[in-house]
Amino acid sequence: MALMTFGQSYSVGVQTIDSQHKVLFGIINELHTAMMKGQAQSLTGPLLKKLTEYTRTHFTDEEAKMASTRYPGLADHRIKHTELLKQVDDYNDRFAKGEVTLNLHLLNFLRDWLVNHIQKVDREYGPWMNEHGVR
Repeated sequence: MALMTFGQSYSVGVQTIDSQHKVLFGIINELHTAMMKGQAQSLTGPLLKKLTEYTRTHFTDEEAKMASTRYPGLADHRIKHTELLKQVDDYNDRFAKGEVTLNLHLLNFLRDWLVNHIQKVDREYGPWMNEHGVR
């Protein structure tokens, strides 16, 4: 069973961004599945790397779209992205050193951050982008 399911309640109204959010949901679900099957130790490193790399790509694309439309909340949004990446990088480093393992706390953190970020922060730019020709 998936930890997260992307639905209309997570749409920001920008197709490419929604598609990227679906990928992020999928990676978190892969981490959850690995943990539930007892494969967390062998799969966590590669999946965390995949999540981190894709998140960076997504944030870069999202910020570029905001910049192209001169979205007034870009600076604040960029700060939130930087904060999350710092937390994920820290977890990756600690995992690589053997200090932490994949657990429900991390999955809940990732899920809650993604859901809250999409529904509260990303939703703010959707109408702006739509008004400026980005769908």
